Order: sequence, then C-alpha cells, then structure tokens
Amino acid sequence: QVQLVESGGGLVQYGGSLTLSCVASGDTFSLYSMAWFRQAPGKEREFVSAISRSGGDVYYANSVKGRFTISRDNAKNTVYLQMNSLKPDDTAVYYCAADRFGEGAYEYEYWGQGTQVTVSS
Repeated sequence: QVQLVESGGGLVQYGGSLTLSCVASGDTFSLYSMAWFRQAPGKEREFVSAISRSGGDVYYANSVKGRFTISRDNAKNTVYLQMNSLKPDDTAVYYCAADRFGEGAYEYEYWGQGTQVTVSS
C-alpha cells in the first residue's frame, strides 16, 4: 500500500506557471504508474496526465497537451506536474494517483488528498 501527499498548489495569474509535487511512501515507488487528475467545482474528476513506472511512457489529456509536463524521480519517490501557460479553466483540485497506467480513475487504487490550483483571469 502506498500513501501519497501532494503539494505545490496555489494562486497564479493567467499565463503563469506552477509545479505540483506528489511524494509517495509505504511501498516501492517504482512499482507504480502514476497519474494526475483534477476536479473543478461541480464537475467530475478528470484525467490530466499519466507516467509509467520507468517514466518512459507519458500520456496527456488533450486539454493540457503542450502546456503540462509530467515527470518522476524514482530515487525521491516523487512525481511532478509542471504546468505552464495556465488558464482559468485549469482551476481545480489536483489529485495524485498511483496504480496501473491509464486515463481512467478506476485504474488507480491510491489517491492523495489533493492540492488546490486557482488561476485568476
């Protein structure tokens, strides 16, 4: 079993950047594919990005492709989400997830508590 703790959220202006981090503990980090999801008020949780166990495969939602970059450091048990050119539509609680590689929330058994990202216009 793995525990996940996100950090790095905050308030940023339109066009700005933020980097989210998610630190894992409790199990061997490199055994898990990792992903980021987000949930805006009144909306369903949506997939943002995923990265395979080795980091060799990455996948992005169309809405963030070219603006966000997912990466991981298995030595630090950490996955990152670099977010550039942020828009108000990116405002949401961002969740880190661990388990299999995919874009469905059902594929991830382990979740962090979330970190709020707010983009002002």
